[in-house]
Amino acid sequence: MATSGLAETFLGAIQASVSVLLVISYGGIAAHLGLLDGDNTKAISKACVRMFLPALLITQVGSQLELANARDYGIVLLWAMLCHLLSFLMGVFAHLVLGMPDWTTVALMFNNTTSYPLLLISALQETGILESLLARDESVQEAIGRAEAYFLIFATVSSCLTFAVGPRLIDSEHAPEQAKEDDPPTPEQSLSADAEEPVSERSRLLGPDQYNGDETWNDNRFWPSRRRASDASRHTHRRASLVPKLRWSRLGPRTQWWLLFLGDFVNAPLVGALAGTLVGLTPALHRAFFNETTDGGVLTAWLTASLKTIGGLFVPLPVVVAGVSLYTSLNGAGRHASRLPWLPVVFITLVRFVVWPLVSIGTIYALARETGVLGEDPMLWFTMMLMPTGPPAMKLITLVQVSDASADEEMSIAKLLALSYVISPVLSVAVVGSLRASQACNNS
Repeated sequence: MATSGLAETFLGAIQASVSVLLVISYGGIAAHLGLLDGDNTKAISKACVRMFLPALLITQVGSQLELANARDYGIVLLWAMLCHLLSFLMGVFAHLVLGMPDWTTVALMFNNTTSYPLLLISALQETGILESLLARDESVQEAIGRAEAYFLIFATVSSCLTFAVGPRLIDSEHAPEQAKEDDPPTPEQSLSADAEEPVSERSRLLGPDQYNGDETWNDNRFWPSRRRASDASRHTHRRASLVPKLRWSRLGPRTQWWLLFLGDFVNAPLVGALAGTLVGLTPALHRAFFNETTDGGVLTAWLTASLKTIGGLFVPLPVVVAGVSLYTSLNGAGRHASRLPWLPVVFITLVRFVVWPLVSIGTIYALARETGVLGEDPMLWFTMMLMPTGPPAMKLITLVQVSDASADEEMSIAKLLALSYVISPVLSVAVVGSLRASQACNNS
């Protein structure tokens, strides 16, 4: 396997990062020219979440996952849970101990886990620096497909947690207005850019004030008492889908809370991941979806091909939407004078671009070199090192908007996200470090 020199590797990583940044800037240019706006991006984001990402999960996870390598995907699943838990704890520490805004927790917990790393890995493929991570007798395209599948498993966990946990971590200055079932969704209920389930009336739980004064359900650090019982009206249609109306009224407040909470975890990406898992682990389905037509692949040429086509749209579109969202958010927030809270911004930036790369590279390197728990796939090690790194997810804007945050907070978050994506090429250092660490483990 050819090993690139350090200078060539770093140059390749820089080029890949700049490529992603340019795609984001194209979205901003489109917004500036009036080609795309909030309504356009809302529709695009919904399509990405509800069609394109599930299709990509079915084809990528389904084609890569087999009984022989299911253990590797289980490792990624556990790593995703651990990374989100540690990020959550760091965010709670920043909010409760250091006195930073509550949105700091969400910015630390959720990084861009889908569109950004998928576009980055695609750009890295063009530079040729990933050839040193190929397993024996495989092509670069096969290795890239496996890397994308690993990233998508991590992203599915993030997607499930985003709007089930995210809104509960952001306090609101004012309780939301009473919502009517016939009210149209507000612009804030659209998805910003990182392809996750759009914020909607289903995205929030019953307010803790509904729990008859039970103090154990009224901890204002995570379940702010300022969220009033009016939020209940936002869940009328969800109750009907979970439990018939008559039975729902008989359930206790804790049972209602848990049913709604668990319901928030179910979204289109999860369904796509489960479908891909079923296809991958069922030999007959795997053969029908991915074998050559002459070798039993009765679905390959038409169904699988069509899913791959729309799944491929997912990679660039949310990144373009990210540029539109940043442009519109900064312009809209620019009407309000506010200073950027530099302490939270510096803290979030250091954790996302310095602390997590050091922790993830060091941890995965030690496990891969000193133990056998991570198997022998260098592409798995490389992707796991990069998974918890990178800029905060664009959905942070949406989460803050539906939490009735002030205009100053919204502007601060928009500026934080803009700064994070502008400096994202510094991830080249993490890419080079991950590549070198994976090569070292592979050669030991």
